Amino acid sequence: MASNLIAENRRARFDYFLDETMEAGLVLTGTEVKSLRNGRANIAESYASVEGNEIVLINADIPPYAGGNRFNHEPRRPRKLLLKRKQISRLIGAVQREGRTIIPTRLYWSDKGIAKLEISLAKGKKLHDKREAVAERDWQRDKARLMRDRG
Repeated sequence: MASNLIAENRRARFDYFLDETMEAGLVLTGTEVKSLRNGRANIAESYASVEGNEIVLINADIPPYAGGNRFNHEPRRPRKLLLKRKQISRLIGAVQREGRTIIPTRLYWSDKGIAKLEISLAKGKKLHDKREAVAERDWQRDKARLMRDRG
């Protein structure tokens, strides 16, 4: 699966409690697909928002295609996500009622060669939660180092 990976949002696990994940398609133009084929994309600062009865990916950076001409795409344009109606209504309900955020975690190629986005319903972490995560990670690293040194 790693060879199919285009971009990953590694910061999401640090900044948010991730609950439910689902796979979504993206509405892309030709030059966006070609740029993704080159493996160039950034979803680190992106999020998904509700616009009407649709879910839209905001602030995802797909750089312009080098071989593109005047029909090249806007790098940070909003992109519609393709989901089933039931999934959309569940996401809209979670965002409006529970105050959740929709965060993209991975952008990858499916087995059929179609660009897919893995999105997660997330709840923001407070500062003390982030400090706790850093302390836990440091402890795990120190523990592994001690076990390795002692045999």
